[in-house]
Amino acid sequence: MSLATAKPSAADPTQYATFYVGEQLLGVDIRMVQEINRQLDITPVPGASRHVRGVINLRGEVATVIDLRSVLGLPPGETTRDTRNLIVHSQGEAIGLLVDRISDILTIGADQVSPPPSNVDGVDGRFFRGVHTLEKDICVLLDVEQVLAD
Repeated sequence: MSLATAKPSAADPTQYATFYVGEQLLGVDIRMVQEINRQLDITPVPGASRHVRGVINLRGEVATVIDLRSVLGLPPGETTRDTRNLIVHSQGEAIGLLVDRISDILTIGADQVSPPPSNVDGVDGRFFRGVHTLEKDICVLLDVEQVLAD
């Protein structure tokens, strides 16, 4: 069996793209991430949900940009030179998650993930798959489908 066709088992570690929203370190399964970009020229969409910041043109494809701070119930943040769109794929669509700054790629084994608490820093735990403890921080693993379902 080639590596390309090998199916990951539950014991295989997973890589997570990590980023900050406020002071909270979050991670998403890297297999969901299409790209990270700086495009912040976002066109507002009248009548859209309050969580939708707008849309961007991603090389001819329209991608909806979700304000992750808004979804998580955090106060609005300033757009800075570190602000990025984390482009993920969900149900065949490219979705931009607006994040405050990008961090690292973490490789985490299933045995290194604790169940998510009912909330983290006041954020509803239903948005989280689990928590991974680092030396000086915790990384909360985001359930992208739940975030987008809200």
